[in-house]
Amino acid sequence: MVSPLLAKSASKGREIVSVTPERAGWTHVGFRAVRLQPGESETLLTGTRELCLVVLTGTVDVTVDGVTYANLGMRKSVFEEVSPAAVYVPAGKTVTFCNATGAMGLAEVALCSAPGQGGSGEVSVIDSAAMRRSVRGKGTNTRTICDILPHDDPRAAHLLVVEVMTPASHSSSYPPHKHDVEQPPVETLLEETYYHRLNPPQGFAYQRVYTDDRSLDEACAVEDHDVVMVPRGYHPVTAPHGYDLYYLNVMAGPNRFWVFKNDPAHEWMLAKA
Repeated sequence: MVSPLLAKSASKGREIVSVTPERAGWTHVGFRAVRLQPGESETLLTGTRELCLVVLTGTVDVTVDGVTYANLGMRKSVFEEVSPAAVYVPAGKTVTFCNATGAMGLAEVALCSAPGQGGSGEVSVIDSAAMRRSVRGKGTNTRTICDILPHDDPRAAHLLVVEVMTPASHSSSYPPHKHDVEQPPVETLLEETYYHRLNPPQGFAYQRVYTDDRSLDEACAVEDHDVVMVPRGYHPVTAPHGYDLYYLNVMAGPNRFWVFKNDPAHEWMLAKA
């Protein structure tokens, strides 16, 4: 039986996977991943929502209200140690993205969205070279972080976007933490999606989503391109031996501020040398 928190991906066709607020049963986060063959394009309206378009692999042209930002993206794989190309688009815009030249073959694009009310940002290409990259954790809890649209970037209203690479046999989002109570500066409420990629692609990983009282307690076996929805609770991830794990996180909530609370039962390990 598939967990209700797991959105399974399609192995063929343009639409890889999609999570709408209606499907997730929440208010803020929307996510789509699409693949474009050479020459293919897609047009969308942002409406009342803001958008962060992330070029995961390949190269695309992005046009917003008639202005084109050409040749965005340089990665053949999300597992390359290179930051992605990304474009921030506020509400009320028309967006077309196109795999125009097909120079790198297939292009994979992530569409991360949230309510756009209250945003003051303009359309802008997010400079890949300026994205903060860091290593978090110790030992087999080590993972590499790339902040694409962090909470201290002033252009967005509600949206936060980050990607993480977790080596094989390592844990991530660990010790388990949560952000489901709007009580700053102790904790903030942020819905979240995890878009998972595996290397090699036939691999799998595990993600658990659980609350203190276990009223929510789901364990998901995720495969390449699957999405896990995190409406509330702790949400650790584990990559098995032999398979590196990448995931793209999209977060949004009533306020654009990320403060999390660790599971007290497992917080002890943070003090261990």
